[in-house]
Amino acid sequence: MNSQASMIPTRRRPEVLAPAGNLRGLKTAVDYGADAVYCGGKAFGMRSAPRNLSLEDFEEGARYAHRHGARVYVTLNVLPRNNEVAAIREYIGQLKDTGVDALIVTDLGVMMTARAVAPGLELHVSTQAGVTNYGAANALYELGARRVVLARELDIQAVRDIRARIPDDMDVECFVHGAMCMAFSGRCLFSNYLTGRDGNHGECAQSCRWKYSIVEEKRPGEYYPIEQTAEGAYLFNSQDMNMLAHIDDLIDSGATSLKIEGRSKSAYYIAAMTNAYKTAVNEYMVQRGFEDTCGSVLKPFQDRVVRVADPEFEALAVVAASDPDKSMADADAAFAGVPALDTPTMAEEPENLSYHARSTRRKSNTRPEVLPEGWRHAPIRPAAPIVLPDWLLDEPNKVAHRDYSTGFYYPRHKVRQNTDRSAYFRAWLVVGEVLGWSADDGGRVTIMSRNKIEPGQQVEFVLPGKKPLAYTVPSEGLKDADGNWVPAINNPAHVFSLPCPYQVPVNAAIRSRTKRPTLKAE
Repeated sequence: MNSQASMIPTRRRPEVLAPAGNLRGLKTAVDYGADAVYCGGKAFGMRSAPRNLSLEDFEEGARYAHRHGARVYVTLNVLPRNNEVAAIREYIGQLKDTGVDALIVTDLGVMMTARAVAPGLELHVSTQAGVTNYGAANALYELGARRVVLARELDIQAVRDIRARIPDDMDVECFVHGAMCMAFSGRCLFSNYLTGRDGNHGECAQSCRWKYSIVEEKRPGEYYPIEQTAEGAYLFNSQDMNMLAHIDDLIDSGATSLKIEGRSKSAYYIAAMTNAYKTAVNEYMVQRGFEDTCGSVLKPFQDRVVRVADPEFEALAVVAASDPDKSMADADAAFAGVPALDTPTMAEEPENLSYHARSTRRKSNTRPEVLPEGWRHAPIRPAAPIVLPDWLLDEPNKVAHRDYSTGFYYPRHKVRQNTDRSAYFRAWLVVGEVLGWSADDGGRVTIMSRNKIEPGQQVEFVLPGKKPLAYTVPSEGLKDADGNWVPAINNPAHVFSLPCPYQVPVNAAIRSRTKRPTLKAE
């Protein structure tokens, strides 16, 4: 295999990095604005549930991404055993000819093998490596890494401190959205212990999200919920991350790449979240004065972290220490709305799940940080907050999700566990996908149905780079694939058409609010 696709250089603007579990997901991510897509092959990745990509898929995907100015990264982030070392070497040799741009690795042996076998590929160090300090980042840079995916346990100040003390040509990648893990940087033996499925080899059974109860030794068969609910308790069931409204904090703090979690997610999820974060980054670039509304460069992009080598570092660091970033005090309220103090329980108000999807105010139970003499946190040059439109901030609530949090980025508002449930909130459903649009008869859209669509129903078309298009299904004009009039679209996985005067793109998802929000597995 010898790919003709040339690799795309690193961007000089914040990168939106989207997940993909198959070739369709890769193309969807690119169509909805991803600057780069990360995906796994048939072996040696940390997600085995998705179908993942073959070598031929990587070749086609790389060509598609490069035509649209995007990049493709391959996950090789397992912790290999002795009998896998030779096979990984052979696999890297095959990957280097597919046209992909980078390998995401955890193991140092795999990293050194990649340097020898595929010197043309960038090396990115996975969050599985648990990089929590600039010393580790600099050491990995010396070994050939050009990017570190920081441990999810770090707060924003730690991101700044690392950015200030590593080379400017080393990328800092941070998670911004999706599922969190109860284990340090995802390195966990829980699943392996209970089921024999090794989480460090991409086979995690998510045992941390199971339902647990206590059994007293002398009372076998009598189960006691850890929290007194009839449903049992979920011990390690972490909230999801949502940093959309705080994207300016993270970019200002030196994050070069913004990573959306979810290689096991649907094409709709990939489209909606990629579009949301790319739109937010575009708003950032315009409001910070780096680009105009057409995307033309006005000045080179630069984060706001003061580097150690900068002349003003020491003086500004002393000032910063006396006035910590106030955004940490009320970070969650900005993107979720000020939460109610007395949030209703599921039993009291099952119809309205939006309250349960909102972040809640909480205090850290850790001691204040005590800095050693002489240490100075990296300061940040102040700037006005970026203002995002309400429709954009609401996008994360239109995909299936657990309770949202801002992860560990804000010490006073750390992620916590949901001890009463592990299901996802689902207030919107995908009801169809666009197969084509014609100007005939004033405009007509052909769709592949997914759920029922009926006259008078309010739907939204998810459009790349734009606000979703709200549309009311007309009272007549629905047809099946044979052109016969139908009263409603109620056959999933069948072709239908309906009047639509707006030209909508192929593959655009069509969604509609559910009649009753539900708690379901994704």
